[in-house]
Amino acid sequence: MNVDRMSRAAKCLEQLEKSGIKVGRIHHNLPPASLIEVAIRKREGMLSLTGALTVNTGKYTGRSPDDRFIVDDEITHNTVDWGKVNHSLSQEKYDLIFDRLKDHLDKKEYFVFDGFVGADTTVRLPIRVLTDKAWQCLFATQIFVRPNANEVQAFQPEFSLISVNDFKANPEIEGTKSETFIIINFTKKMIIIGSTSYAGEIKKAMFSVMSYLLPAKGIFPMHCSANVGQNGDAALFFGLSGTGKTTLSADRERYLVGDDEHGWSQNGIFNFEGGCYAKCINLKKENEPQIWNAIRFGAVMENVVVNQNTRIADFNDGGITENTRVVYPLEFIPDSIIPSLAPHARVIIFLTADAFGVMPPISKLTREGGMYHFMSGYTSKLAGTERGITEPQETFSQCFGAPFMLLSAGRYAQMLGQKILSHNTKVYLINTGWYGGPYGVGKRINLNYTRSMVRAVISGLLENESFEHHDIFNLDIPTACPRVPPEILNPANTWPDKEKYNTAARRLASLFVKNFEKFNDVPQQIKRAGPFL
Repeated sequence: MNVDRMSRAAKCLEQLEKSGIKVGRIHHNLPPASLIEVAIRKREGMLSLTGALTVNTGKYTGRSPDDRFIVDDEITHNTVDWGKVNHSLSQEKYDLIFDRLKDHLDKKEYFVFDGFVGADTTVRLPIRVLTDKAWQCLFATQIFVRPNANEVQAFQPEFSLISVNDFKANPEIEGTKSETFIIINFTKKMIIIGSTSYAGEIKKAMFSVMSYLLPAKGIFPMHCSANVGQNGDAALFFGLSGTGKTTLSADRERYLVGDDEHGWSQNGIFNFEGGCYAKCINLKKENEPQIWNAIRFGAVMENVVVNQNTRIADFNDGGITENTRVVYPLEFIPDSIIPSLAPHARVIIFLTADAFGVMPPISKLTREGGMYHFMSGYTSKLAGTERGITEPQETFSQCFGAPFMLLSAGRYAQMLGQKILSHNTKVYLINTGWYGGPYGVGKRINLNYTRSMVRAVISGLLENESFEHHDIFNLDIPTACPRVPPEILNPANTWPDKEKYNTAARRLASLFVKNFEKFNDVPQQIKRAGPFL
């Protein structure tokens, strides 16, 4: 360890001790190559043929939303949107867990990443991540914004995150629902994570913090990807997992701003992160060359099946999980923008993967329609992707990211509406799912067609086309789109039996209406922008 790194480590240890945390030794802001060497030496993972570190997260291969808690205190009691998503935990229960955690940390070896959430230097959040796994520290290094040499010397974290994989909660005494926990404490400015190795918890916990803090500063936090063209025409892509955010924003004709989490301030768009966290199940080079080429030395693959002898990754094998992931720094994507800043968005695209085959492939939304579909956050889960799901199921996740949005959906929707109005932003809804029938009967919309729709929206060409109204979903559908067969644009025309289509469409429309009933104080013009029964 060189003198500068020893000095930084000593300062970090001193800061940790002031917060009551004592550890035996830390590895502070090691470069990726060093973290990879340690991870391999500790047998945390192995290198794939392309040089990516591949790891297995064990029992948890995805987030555990029922185990995520926010401490209910003077700061959060009247501000957090408590309910099925945002679970509360008392300060007393938190203290019980934290006191035991401090004893567990005592005199052991840990890895520390100091860096930032947010590419905008005026509003970014300095964070410290402490974990017992070298590969998780590498994850933090690649997903968050890395400090330069001067910044790391004077670093003072405003929020800290501790992730200890082998530490378990005691549910009967400490108020958790299981041995696993993700707890956010805004008074202590601390996140503690235990008994899960899934690194996505680290990323999403910090996003949750930003989604709570930024609205008070007049900044709209967004679960979306973003890219920008040569003329500064920024585009945002909102959507739940599997709808195509990462795939569609990684466009060789445009510059990537970020693939998942952004803020929209009075100055424009900024990425929360310094890296990307892409799903790689069924990844193919011809469809997603930028992601494919980013899986190299420095990247981390989670739960991807890799042949032990050849070290070749099999992206088609979901034997461990369908939620296979890879994290890599933004600079692994050619022509990505670093620092990740962009002008105000000209276009917003909401993505849904409708497995019932009834939503139009592309629709134009009004401002109120944009707020309605943003609050609804519709997509569908497919059979086999989760235990117990044997046929497609609809899901509504408000703001296209309910597990990470701590305030009310109406608060975030109001901010969206203000941005659309202020910047004359165009809003479209694109279905990346099925047409001609439901999953198992119809066909999935061709990715090349979807890319053509996106390009027609961003270029403004679609504004020149004529539109027809879909009475059930209350949407405006273009009658033509460049490089897209016109016969697929109206979903009713792709079903052999029109009455079956209408029945299926009315069923989904009724689910939209029922879901929206939970939003009590919503202006009528927004409610009227949704589907009709």
